[in-house]
Amino acid sequence: MEMINLPIWTWILFYILVLIMLLIDLKSFGKKGQHEVSVSEALKMTAVWIGVSLLFCGGIYLFYPGDAHEKAMEFLAGYLIEKSLSMDNLFVFLMLFSFFGVKNKYQHEVLFWGIFGALVLRSIFIFAGTAIISQFEWILGVFGLFLIYTGFKMFKHHDDEQVDPSKNIFVKLFKKFFPVTDKMHEDKFFIIENGKRLATPLFITLLVIETTDVAFAVDSIPAVFSVSRDPFIVLTSNIFAILGLRALYFALAAVAKYFTYLKYGLGIILSFVGIKMLMEVIWHYKVPTPWSLAIIFGVLVLSMLLSVWISKNKSK
Repeated sequence: MEMINLPIWTWILFYILVLIMLLIDLKSFGKKGQHEVSVSEALKMTAVWIGVSLLFCGGIYLFYPGDAHEKAMEFLAGYLIEKSLSMDNLFVFLMLFSFFGVKNKYQHEVLFWGIFGALVLRSIFIFAGTAIISQFEWILGVFGLFLIYTGFKMFKHHDDEQVDPSKNIFVKLFKKFFPVTDKMHEDKFFIIENGKRLATPLFITLLVIETTDVAFAVDSIPAVFSVSRDPFIVLTSNIFAILGLRALYFALAAVAKYFTYLKYGLGIILSFVGIKMLMEVIWHYKVPTPWSLAIIFGVLVLSMLLSVWISKNKSK
């Protein structure tokens, strides 16, 4: 896989674009703390974010130096991997909001800052991962084995398993050094009470989401490296998939009950990209990117359709 060294202004321009899109996303859901996002709004914004991502992919196809067609295909494959894995992650967020009793109209504020933090963390992980892989190619084999293991673990995951934020080590550590109130105070992360600054359950929710995303990144970032070694492609596909998560969350939250079997499709996808990595390291065979794209998309669509079909038959 060819890796292009892009000029620094390309990276700066991209991050400026990301910040502008984040601000647009924040404003698009109305006034802070006073607006409950509807399903129709969420679906429209999800469509907009997918459209923006496809436009960016078109820009790669037209202007990227080197094999632009291959790079555009790598972007699409990376975007689809990250997007599909993110869908499962969003169901975890749904359980977290339910656990902490966060009202719908305040959830988008937490998600905004959660996604902002995820963008920073993912950037660090991707640059570090690129540097490690460039020095130690064999690490891809380790990534591959880990992804296969994670894929099989998804088949053992039970729907009735609950998220228990009280076991989160970062929450325990935070509470040792910073006082926390048990009462929710609308959209506030911190309050002043009796001259003392206290963190609210809304901030604890944000802290759990941020630290949970670190665990998610351990799966998704190695998976994206299976289709591209170019840091710009890996980074942009990852970030564009994350940018639309806020809208996608509110769309999925309304239909979560219909996607109970999605995890099996994601398990197959993770196992596939893990095997793909091992094939490249051991036998030096690279599965063509169009094939990878077709397999990932096919498995994702089939698992979603199967989930809807089984759920509807169960409800009859």
